[in-house]
Amino acid sequence: MNETDSLNSAGLAATLRRIEAGECSAIDVINACFDRIETREPDVGAWQVRLSRTGYLHNYQARQDFYQQSLLKGLPVGIKDIIDTADMPTAMGSPIHQGRQPIEDATCVALIRAAGGIVLGKTVTTEFAYFRPGKTRNPHDLARTPGGSSSGSAAAVADAMVPVALGSQTAASVIRPAAYCGSVGYVGSRGEFSLRGGQPLAQSLDSLGLFARQVEDIQLLRAVLLRQSALAPQPALKPRRMLLCAGENVGDTAIDMNTALQQVAERLQQAGVDVIWLDAGTRLQQMVTHHGRIMAWEVCRNLVIESQQPELLSEPLQALMNDGLTMPRADYLTSLSAADSTRDWLWSQHDQVDAILAPAAPGVAPQGLEKTGAPHMSRPWQAMGLPVITLPGEVDRDGLPLGLQLIGRAREDDALLRLAAWFEQHIIR
Repeated sequence: MNETDSLNSAGLAATLRRIEAGECSAIDVINACFDRIETREPDVGAWQVRLSRTGYLHNYQARQDFYQQSLLKGLPVGIKDIIDTADMPTAMGSPIHQGRQPIEDATCVALIRAAGGIVLGKTVTTEFAYFRPGKTRNPHDLARTPGGSSSGSAAAVADAMVPVALGSQTAASVIRPAAYCGSVGYVGSRGEFSLRGGQPLAQSLDSLGLFARQVEDIQLLRAVLLRQSALAPQPALKPRRMLLCAGENVGDTAIDMNTALQQVAERLQQAGVDVIWLDAGTRLQQMVTHHGRIMAWEVCRNLVIESQQPELLSEPLQALMNDGLTMPRADYLTSLSAADSTRDWLWSQHDQVDAILAPAAPGVAPQGLEKTGAPHMSRPWQAMGLPVITLPGEVDRDGLPLGLQLIGRAREDDALLRLAAWFEQHIIR
């Protein structure tokens, strides 16, 4: 690995430490990122719109004193194209909003800019963060899907185009692409971050998501988005007892994914961690159905303006909206209640465990670009509003990424990230 490669492929926090130590400059890192983009973007297609190298450097130099003193040092960040930016269009993956120019930044974008991050560009999203794919390809195998809906953000981080990026999740839109592309993906507890300025899809499910290459980068960005002091990350925390959720509790999983989970379970036991296997009966499978109902009911009541141009909507999105329109409200309320009661049952039955470990996706990224992969492995946790982080490192027999996810208790995000840091250091390969 040459010096340029190491600059754009390191984690955000590690890069900031190098800049502070005088080992490199922010300009060096920025140029390394653009070198990578210019080489790989024609194949990967992670960006919907972005600054040119000249435009980015002009922005940096115009406020160089500010960036040098700032937390993020003027380093680049990718923003999913459902999140408003005052200086770039936000089209939400749909021809209906092509060229739409917001008048102000989303709150999350404003916070990143205030901390000294520069928005390099808008990353590709599926249509309104649902199922119709964009142009992005998986950086590990261009014939495979990168997942959705935060496909561009996951691919840009995994392919070392930017150190971090923002996404969103309503079903599996951060966790699945992070697993497929091989990046760290984090979704906060429901309501943890402001969603002002982001396209709503299903308000009972929507969450902001973060992509990075290391857990400490997630901790840093989380502090920025919560307007908290972004000092050294909290130390890694070894779990005492882990609850492992085999894929069969939720839905179909590939043999390689089942094997990876079993191998991690054995490593945990070797490290002195108690391992308990979850027996949820059909509860989590039912939660997959309940999640779909909640989503259908709310999507058709959010995308009212867009529904007036059905010829510009994909068939899957039209079908989802029709399901919501024809659904009895009682079914919707039943599903909301089921999410709460299942969450309460889960933790009451396993009050001594530190977190849950489960597959982040059914397996590796599927072949083909027509679909984004199955989302069922994330639906139960998202319906329950729990914080989740995907950790890369496991691979199948062909070397393709297999992501595992850690699930924590609601509003205990900091503890979850400390556990994830320990997994990253001691368990995940």
